[in-house]
Amino acid sequence: MKTRFFLSAVALLVAASTAGAQAQATPVVNAREQNQRARIRQGVASGELNRREAARMRGREAGLTAEKRSARADGVVTPTERRDLRKTENRDSRAIYRQKHDGQVR
Repeated sequence: MKTRFFLSAVALLVAASTAGAQAQATPVVNAREQNQRARIRQGVASGELNRREAARMRGREAGLTAEKRSARADGVVTPTERRDLRKTENRDSRAIYRQKHDGQVR
């Protein structure tokens, strides 16, 4: 009897943790973050970004990662948190564009 109760409790915990993991997923943010990292790498490879600019952009991306981690800390990413993440992504994307197209000679 105790074994059956224990196994059902374990199954319930596994189901709850799986549901929590799905609730905190941010696939759109993850994909966009990877895209922006690729843009930074491409900018360095083509000479559009110098080391200092690339380091600054990577720092901004690290800030986005920290913000995302903070939003997921309670297990749920609320619509307000998603909006804030999107705003940060947009700001970072504009910064990458500006640095890549600022006309500096590398």
